[in-house]
Amino acid sequence: MKLDRYQFEVLLAHLADEAPTQRDIADGSGISLGSVNKASKACKEAGLLADDGAITEAGRTALAPYKVDSAVILAAGAASRMAPLSFEKPKALFEVQGEILIERLIGQIKAAGIEDISVVVGHMKESFFYLGDKFNVNIISSRDYANRNNHSSLFLAREHLNNSYICASDQYIVENPFRPYVFEAYMPMFKSKPESRVRAITWDKKNIITGMERRAGWYPRGPVYLDAASSHKLMSIIEEEYDYHETKRKLWDTIFLEHAGEFAVRAKKYQPGEIYEFDQLQDLLAFDRDFLINVDSAILDNICKTLDCKRADITQVVPLKAGLTNLSVLFSCKGERYVYRHPGAGTDEIINRQAETFALNAAKRLGLDDTFLYENAEEGWKISRFIEGCTDFDYRNTKQVKQALQLIKRLHGCDEVSPWSFDFYEATLDILRLLAEISYPLPRDFAELKADAGAIAEAMKQDQGQPCLCHNDFYGPNLLVHGDDMWVIDWEYAAMGDWACDLGNFVAQGSGYSVEEAIAMLDLYFDRKPSETEVRHCVAAVGIVGFCWYVWAMYKEAMGNPVGEWLYTWYKAAKSFIAAAKELY
Repeated sequence: MKLDRYQFEVLLAHLADEAPTQRDIADGSGISLGSVNKASKACKEAGLLADDGAITEAGRTALAPYKVDSAVILAAGAASRMAPLSFEKPKALFEVQGEILIERLIGQIKAAGIEDISVVVGHMKESFFYLGDKFNVNIISSRDYANRNNHSSLFLAREHLNNSYICASDQYIVENPFRPYVFEAYMPMFKSKPESRVRAITWDKKNIITGMERRAGWYPRGPVYLDAASSHKLMSIIEEEYDYHETKRKLWDTIFLEHAGEFAVRAKKYQPGEIYEFDQLQDLLAFDRDFLINVDSAILDNICKTLDCKRADITQVVPLKAGLTNLSVLFSCKGERYVYRHPGAGTDEIINRQAETFALNAAKRLGLDDTFLYENAEEGWKISRFIEGCTDFDYRNTKQVKQALQLIKRLHGCDEVSPWSFDFYEATLDILRLLAEISYPLPRDFAELKADAGAIAEAMKQDQGQPCLCHNDFYGPNLLVHGDDMWVIDWEYAAMGDWACDLGNFVAQGSGYSVEEAIAMLDLYFDRKPSETEVRHCVAAVGIVGFCWYVWAMYKEAMGNPVGEWLYTWYKAAKSFIAAAKELY
C-alpha cells in the first residue's frame, strides 16, 4: 500500500509510541486532528494498525520504503572566508557554544537512528580522521577539493546515497531536524533580505521545486533529504556532466536546481534562528560572542604578542585574496590596519623563511619596505602594516617604472650580505626533482626548452659579476604604490644572487614587454645606455627567470594549487627570451 502523508505520520507516531493519542499525533506532525482521525481509520482498515492502535507487521512493511538509509556530510572545503582561523583548522572543527560543529551534527544524525554516516574530507583532511574511531563514521578523502566544487565530494560518496540526508559540515542546527523515516524529498529554505541577490528557489503550487533565479527570495540552507530515486538520478546527472568545463565550479545543489524539473523535491520553509550558517567570521561572532576569546588559536596568540594587544582588540577581520604562495588576512587593532600572512601549503620545500626574515629586516633598514613589522623565521608567519589607498603598479608609466628600478638598484648597491644565496636555474632543477618524485608528466616541448635554458644559464656565468642582495620576485604586484611613494614588498625569495634576475622578474612576470621593449627599459635602471654584455645578460635573465616560474607553476598545479594564467605567461617569457638570448650569445 502506498501511503499518503497523513497515513505516514500516523504510522510513524505509532512506531515511536505504542499508544499515542490522536491529539499527540496532530501536534507532533503539524496536521489537523480531522486528518489524523481519517488517516488512522484508513490504516486500521488496511491492516496497518491493529484495533488497539498497535502498528502491525504490515504497517512496518508499509513504512520501510521511507526509512532513511544514510547521511553524507560534506567537509572538504577550505573555508577561506573564515581566515585566519581556517588556516589552523577546518571550520567544521570550530568549537561553537561549547560544541564542535561537526560532532554536534553527527550526534544529531545518530540520535535519529541513522548509522551509515559518511564524511567527505579534503582541506586538512587528517584533522577529521579521529571521527572514524570516535563516531564510527566513514571517512572519504577527496583529491579534487581544491580544483572542483562540492559536487565532486558528493559524487565520491555516491555508493552511500539512497534515502539520504546531504549535510554541510559547518552549520549549527538548533533543533534536531533528522528523522529515522522521511515521507518525501525536500530542500530547506530561508528567506533572504529584500536587497539581497541569492539563488532564489522557485516552486509550483504543490511546493515542488522548479528551478532558481538570481534575485531576493527563498534560498537553500540546511540538510537536504533525497529519496533513493532522486539520489540515483542526481548522481547520473553529475556523472554525465562531470567533465564539462563549467561543472568544475558548481555546487552540487546548483546542478540539482538546473535539473529541478526532472525531480519531485519539495521546498520546506524554515524560520530565522533555526539553522545558522557562518560564511564570515562576523556571522560566527554574532552567534557566539565569546568565540574569538575562547578559540584555540596560535595565530591569534601570535598577533596579540606581536602587537601587544588582547584578542578583543582584533576586529574587522577580512580575508584577502590568496596569493600564489601564501594566505593573508586583513584586520584592525587599536585603530590601525594590519595584514597577517600565513605560509601556503607546499611552500616549505621551496622557500627559506630565515632568508626571507633577514631580507625583510634589511629592506626596512634601507627604506625599501616600511610596511614590515615582524616575521617568525621558523614558522613563516608575518605581520605588516596595511597602507590604505594604494594603486596598481603601471608598467606603461615611465615615471613609475624608473622609480621601481631605482629602488631595486639601491638594493643591489647596498652593503647587506645575506648568509643565503638563490640561483634561479639551480632552484628550477630542485623543483624538477620534486616533480620527478611524483612522476609529474612534463609537456612535449619541455626537454628542448630545458636544454636551451641550461645552455643559457651556463653562458650567463661569464658576465654575471659579484653576487648582491636580490629580491628575486621583483614585479608589479610586489610594488606598493601610494601617490608618489613606492615600496617593495613580499621578500620570500630574497637572497644573494645575480642582480639581473631582479630585472628578469620585472619583465617575465606580466610586464607584457617584448624583447625590444625590455632592452629599452634597461636605460632607466643604468641611467645610461647598457653595454652589449649587459643587454645579453639581462635578456638571458628574463628567460631563465620565466623558465623557473614556469616549472614552479607546474609544481603548484601538481600540489593542487593551480596558478591560472600565470602558467602560460611564464611559459611565453621563457620561450621568447631564451630564444633571443641564444642569438645574443
